[in-house]
Amino acid sequence: MFESFNFLLTLGLLFLVGLSCHELGRRTHVPRVTLLLVVGALASPQVLDLVPGGAHALFPQVSQIALCMVGFLLGEQFIHSQLHRSGRIVWSITLLQALATAMVVFLALIAIGVSPVLALLLAGIAPTTAPAATVDVVHEGEFSGDLPGVLLEVVAIDDAIGIVLFGICLSIAQTINGDAANFQFVDALWEVVGAVLIGGALGWPMAKLTGRLSPGEPTLIEALGFVLLCGGLAELLHCSYLLACITMGAVVANVASHHDRPFHAIEGISTPFLIIFFLMAGFQFDPGAMLAIGAAGGVYILARTAGKVGGGYLGARLGGADPVLTRAVGWCLLPQAGVALGLALMAAQTFPELATPLLSLLVGSTILFELVGPLITRRALEHADRAASR
Repeated sequence: MFESFNFLLTLGLLFLVGLSCHELGRRTHVPRVTLLLVVGALASPQVLDLVPGGAHALFPQVSQIALCMVGFLLGEQFIHSQLHRSGRIVWSITLLQALATAMVVFLALIAIGVSPVLALLLAGIAPTTAPAATVDVVHEGEFSGDLPGVLLEVVAIDDAIGIVLFGICLSIAQTINGDAANFQFVDALWEVVGAVLIGGALGWPMAKLTGRLSPGEPTLIEALGFVLLCGGLAELLHCSYLLACITMGAVVANVASHHDRPFHAIEGISTPFLIIFFLMAGFQFDPGAMLAIGAAGGVYILARTAGKVGGGYLGARLGGADPVLTRAVGWCLLPQAGVALGLALMAAQTFPELATPLLSLLVGSTILFELVGPLITRRALEHADRAASR
């Protein structure tokens, strides 16, 4: 529709649309994430084509900045005293729902005749979640009880577990296909271990140095500088920048005793980036991808849902969680976005002959999970909140 790309005009419109979605979500109790994605999808080139062509170039940079901030904020959940109370529940839920999801997806796809290699790749990708969508839904509402805190802790480490599981599944798939497997697994392991090392190495000086210029909390420039430095180094060294920022946030939360609120500065600046992130994620919508998923896509969606809900329930039961949290937590883990697509691209590069069915299925299912998942998460949190109040 637009012949040229006006950066300031586009940015201003994106922020005003985001504000409108926030207000509409508050009045209708629909998550802001879902509304932003729907608006973005309607404005995409495949639907109404309301987006200037140059705006698409913003998405990779904006998504990295937004996810770095989300990761840092998630790190706040890993305060030692808090982990001491809920650590067993968090790890039990995280491990069991990830393993259950991978196993159920693999067995379900094999049962309908999908090749073992493709089934393994999809099983390795299925456990990953969308931390940005989950964080936005939790922060948008004022929910009581244990569920919001436990949920944020689970999604903070869920993708790390998912990346390792994907590395294992990719290696097995290469073995079945007759390729050498060790290198790919080492890459996946380094993505996790390297991220933890980078986040830990930067977290300590951030905890000690920030908050000195303005007593009580770090200034915006201090906080943003460390967060972006952490994400940039992780990307340069081929590690998970999301996990690196989570680790740095966890170190700061536990070490920076002189801060009143070490995460306050990032919270204020993260919202505009998240608005653009979700709108531009919606711009990637492709109706053709939804139509291309076929029977295998339907089975994948149902199997992933069953694995998340069932594994979350079992993990919460074994971890000793209360009944309200046990029934609700699995339903809050359905959103899936960027990490899944990143792993899908890695798998497609390794198995180019499977690129078309793999990417078509993952793009289509991710659109569905990202649109519907936050809505289900919001409903589960509201139900748990009412149950906790009673």
